[in-house]
Amino acid sequence: MKQLGLVLLVALLVGSCDTNAVYKEYTDIEDGKWYIKNAPSFTFEITDTSVPYNIYYNLRNSLSYSYYNLYLTRYLRDASGKELESRLDELILMDPKTGKPNGDGLGDLFDHKFLMKRNYRFPKPGKYTMQLKQYMRQDPLLNIMSVGITVEKAAPSH
Repeated sequence: MKQLGLVLLVALLVGSCDTNAVYKEYTDIEDGKWYIKNAPSFTFEITDTSVPYNIYYNLRNSLSYSYYNLYLTRYLRDASGKELESRLDELILMDPKTGKPNGDGLGDLFDHKFLMKRNYRFPKPGKYTMQLKQYMRQDPLLNIMSVGITVEKAAPSH
């Protein structure tokens, strides 16, 4: 039954279309055990620097995840490997008081999309890499199924 839920979830994700997305990628976390040393990287190309971009964290966790939040450190690097930014962010996965999960759920899996950067302007066209590390005290961190990013052209403000 769990496998069927996962198949349906993947079908929903593939079927849902981000019209402004220039990049969307997930990395599955093996057995839902996210080790600190496992820091997935996502490399994408920006061709148009005249427009701002919104960058999002994508995260999938099971209801068995032990905490209401998740601390992640992100590193943005340009094509030469130069670090443009590193920052620690807290993502709230569940209501701290009620334990009610945030995000979109199917079965015991929940998908989250958190805004990481709003209206970001890349300095020049080219390839960029975003690397994500879990920054919790638990190693491995259990019940995180996948992590990723979405890069979208920001909608023009009216």
